[in-house]
Amino acid sequence: MSLRWSSDIEELDWQALAALYRAAPLGDKRPEGLRTAFGHSMFRFIVYDGAALVGAGRALANGVDCAYICVIAVMPSHPGIGLGRQLVERLVQAARGHRKIILYAVPGKEGFYEKLGFARMNTAMAIFQNQAQATADGYLQGRPAESAA
Repeated sequence: MSLRWSSDIEELDWQALAALYRAAPLGDKRPEGLRTAFGHSMFRFIVYDGAALVGAGRALANGVDCAYICVIAVMPSHPGIGLGRQLVERLVQAARGHRKIILYAVPGKEGFYEKLGFARMNTAMAIFQNQAQATADGYLQGRPAESAA
């Protein structure tokens, strides 16, 4: 297997990226929304196996204080080869120099990120468009609040 890494989103097939999100599973994202999200991300890595899109990761950053790793997506056809770890490591390396690097983990994956040096935060807070669903999915603690948006 010969993996090709890229940061170039000009060649990215947005439909294939949406399919990767569904397969990962990270939800049903619209290709145009993914184009906006990846276009506004300071750091991004796209991984191909031949012509097939098999991994993607991105981070928002302000260049000084904070970098936020938003997504790590790996195609289920490529488990156990360290692709998720490599995506995180490359994003962390790209974000070096920021005072803090924050990562938003899918519930149940926290241990994976702890092995890569991330520590749980005591004060992280969030407002979700659907607070009740976010609570049910394990992203929020406590009672679901009313939807914020």
